[in-house]
Amino acid sequence: MNCHICHSEARIIEDQQFGLNYYYCLQCGFISQDRESIPAFSDARDEYDRHENSIENEGYVNFFKRFIEASILPFVDQGKGLDFGSGPEPVLSQVLKRDYGLMVDIYDLHYQPVKVYEHQQYDYIVSTEVIEHIEDPMAVMKLWHEHLKPGGVLAVMTLFHEEDEAHFLDWWYRRDITHISFFTVRTFNYMAEKIGFEIIFTDNKRYITFKKK
Repeated sequence: MNCHICHSEARIIEDQQFGLNYYYCLQCGFISQDRESIPAFSDARDEYDRHENSIENEGYVNFFKRFIEASILPFVDQGKGLDFGSGPEPVLSQVLKRDYGLMVDIYDLHYQPVKVYEHQQYDYIVSTEVIEHIEDPMAVMKLWHEHLKPGGVLAVMTLFHEEDEAHFLDWWYRRDITHISFFTVRTFNYMAEKIGFEIIFTDNKRYITFKKK
């Protein structure tokens, strides 16, 4: 099996408890779930429908505010953005508008499927807790690059894995059946160099921000 991102040979991580295989690329650090075990579209939607996050949930709002203030506001103070993967209730975009006065469109494959980004370029794109659900992250990163203005900012949130197979097998983050792709900073660095981004910020844990070259 070759890595879906850098095409280097990937080795198998076997999850005997749940009968799943993952492919771990030592070259770029990307881990992907075996494609034959990826949940069907309807099963993924059922899982997302169980989420009960709303703008009335103060803890959830603060979760986004920490991300916004670390990963977006130091690099964006005006212009129009896109919240890619906004979820059943687009809390992030609501917070960006209400608390920071930023303009933002929303798109979500399941809940807001109209491709509002077509024929547009944005000053910034945000995607929180989305890329780990995506089977082909290079294709989506290329899409984001295409729809950013030159110098535009991309801010992504996803929990980075620790590059330790034993830890990965015990890791709570992969227990969500819809989480199928897992990253490190060097994974993102590889994608950035190939696509035409530069990394301008990361907390080396969950947040990473890119600038379009």
